[in-house]
Amino acid sequence: MNTATASRNWTGPALLSYGFRPFFLLSGVWAAFAMAFWVVLLAGADPLPIAFAPMDWHVHAFVFGYLSAVIAGFLLTAVPNWTGRLPVVGWPLAGLVALWALGRVALLVGANWPAGLVAALDLALPLALIGFLAREIVTGRNWRNLPVLGLVVLFALANALFHLEAAQGPAHDGYGLRLGLGAVLMLITLIGGRVVPSFTRNFLAKQQAQRLPVAMNRADGVVLGLTGAALLAFVTLPESGLTASLCLAAGGANFWRLSRWQGHQTRAEPLVWVLHAAYAMLALGFVTVGAAAFALLPHSGARHVWLAGAIGLMTLAVMTRASLGHAGLPLTATRPVAALYLALIAATLARLLAGVWPGEGWLLHLSATLWIVAFGGFSVLYWPILTRPKRAAKAVSAARPA
Repeated sequence: MNTATASRNWTGPALLSYGFRPFFLLSGVWAAFAMAFWVVLLAGADPLPIAFAPMDWHVHAFVFGYLSAVIAGFLLTAVPNWTGRLPVVGWPLAGLVALWALGRVALLVGANWPAGLVAALDLALPLALIGFLAREIVTGRNWRNLPVLGLVVLFALANALFHLEAAQGPAHDGYGLRLGLGAVLMLITLIGGRVVPSFTRNFLAKQQAQRLPVAMNRADGVVLGLTGAALLAFVTLPESGLTASLCLAAGGANFWRLSRWQGHQTRAEPLVWVLHAAYAMLALGFVTVGAAAFALLPHSGARHVWLAGAIGLMTLAVMTRASLGHAGLPLTATRPVAALYLALIAATLARLLAGVWPGEGWLLHLSATLWIVAFGGFSVLYWPILTRPKRAAKAVSAARPA
């Protein structure tokens, strides 16, 4: 039995036939809801007894709440392809989804719950994913992906540290946040360095382009090393001159790396150029964070280039592409999907400008609105693809104008 056969043999709800289906759908719904809820909190309302201070809840909801669902959907889908082993489907998959949901409920209404219980419920899914990934890598002897396991472990440790810091005081700018952010950014640098040139090469080969992306070589290893050093400095000494210098160098190195992937030839297909745009946001984030360490930009606006741009756009790009591919649909983005990408890019730029001009509050509201449009739109457009059987999804796609 192979991966596809295991998924087809599931006779229950199509939503539970593959890991990407429930987790990507919930990622989009949660991202839109959490931003709308944050706007309510900013207005001074207190509709639910959240477990953290409002700013801590906001940061955690996106860095750890949203991303844990995206990472789960990605790993549960990609790892069986990496190892050749069977995917988690059906009721075991439903159990993992329930673990994620329990964590979100605990953070939303757990103000009077023991801090240890809230942390345990929130960490249940990351720990389960670590066990799953470790088992698959060891059993399948897929040692190449041990760095991925290491970064997922770091991400879980960062979440635990965030809970410890939140129990003692503000955590929204602590070690837990920076470690979690650093782990995810390194994951994007590592995996993005594989998928962006690979998908671009596939697209350009079909277009019979003469110039293709440069294959990974030792230069990529140098960029990865410099990126890791910059992120380590960011986690430990976020405002030092050393961090500023390393981040600026890493930004330039990643822009150079991106320039070798022929992104300028992908303008005709949003599903491909969005990957290049997201990686450009990663590089730009290093530049803005480096500038902030030199006191040239506010830290919050600078980091949102990473948070909304690199992480938000890359995850949206991966979710839209992977959902189509695994549903057996053509790998092309419709105009509404391309509009979601542009909305998220605009949201990132508006949030950066809101930091530069703090008196212009409308920029914050514009950024939040565009974020909700991007992820709410994804949830609506991809609902039939993620919740219906494969044939039904094809019919829905065929009926949608390109």
